[in-house]
Amino acid sequence: MTWRPRLAEGTAPVLVVLLLLLVGLAITGPAFAEPAGYLALLKRAAPLMILAIGQYFVIVSGGFDLSVGALVTAGVVIAARLLGGDESATGWVILLVLGFGLLVGLVNGLITTKLLVPSFIVTLGMLLVLDGAIFLWTGGAPRGALSTGFRTFGRGAVEVPVLGAIPWSVLILLAILAAAALFMRGGIGRALVAVGDNEAAVRLSGGQVDRLRLLAFVLSGLLAAVAAILLGGFAGVSAQVGSGLEFRAITAVVLGGVLLGGGRGSVVAAAAGALSLESLFTLLNLLGVSGALESAVQGVIIIAAVAYASLGGGLRQRLRSWPKRRTGVTPAPAASS
Repeated sequence: MTWRPRLAEGTAPVLVVLLLLLVGLAITGPAFAEPAGYLALLKRAAPLMILAIGQYFVIVSGGFDLSVGALVTAGVVIAARLLGGDESATGWVILLVLGFGLLVGLVNGLITTKLLVPSFIVTLGMLLVLDGAIFLWTGGAPRGALSTGFRTFGRGAVEVPVLGAIPWSVLILLAILAAAALFMRGGIGRALVAVGDNEAAVRLSGGQVDRLRLLAFVLSGLLAAVAAILLGGFAGVSAQVGSGLEFRAITAVVLGGVLLGGGRGSVVAAAAGALSLESLFTLLNLLGVSGALESAVQGVIIIAAVAYASLGGGLRQRLRSWPKRRTGVTPAPAASS
């Protein structure tokens, strides 16, 4: 018996969209005539792809995490303030940023699971709390500076035999994506999807629904902290560095065919959705389309993807029942007592 790789449901369409966008970039942009152009694109997209992977864990289990954009901003601002350009403090500040992400994810998960507050409300509140706290702490003008060692992960590269210089952000992205794909193929990953599909069935079978959802929020917070480290190195210190990233991550996940409400979707497709989104915005920029349209494009993508998923589900249901209608087979009436 031979094993053959099989794409998860909803993955093929986003891969086709991504391929068309990459072809469009090759035709439109001279920089994409060589592999270096695509490597630069992947470097820029890496933080969003990592955020989308974290958002996938939450959405596929039936929730939302609107706090990741504010968490990215908080991570960058905190790191800059604590570092002040001091190279010797790089190690412990990175650990602190990662720990802060874990803490925010833990708080989101505990309030959602223990106090039974909808995740949309919890994470929206956390977004406002983080934004307000950062503004109060910095006065709207972040101070300090990131050290060279901290910025290496976002803008540096490592020499790989044969391949040449590969950005650290790309290597980190590939490692996270591979780990996430393996995780979702395991028992816990499958249970996470099952929670989004049918929470009651998971509870009846003895599954720890609250722990699974808590894990999803913790992973989302941790990956948002990783994205903050990469964005800090790539874009520098800004009070707006994470602004709007939560909606971009949700758009990417939806574009990847992940069902809002949970129960269906592939982590690879979610990451591909993020790369497609970054490719689309790059293509629009090359074509001279105003960047002000990005929000409108994201809104159209969300509406279209949800409508496609809804119509596609109804179509699949009609196709499954079509042979029975053709053969005249009808369900037997229930016996009356």
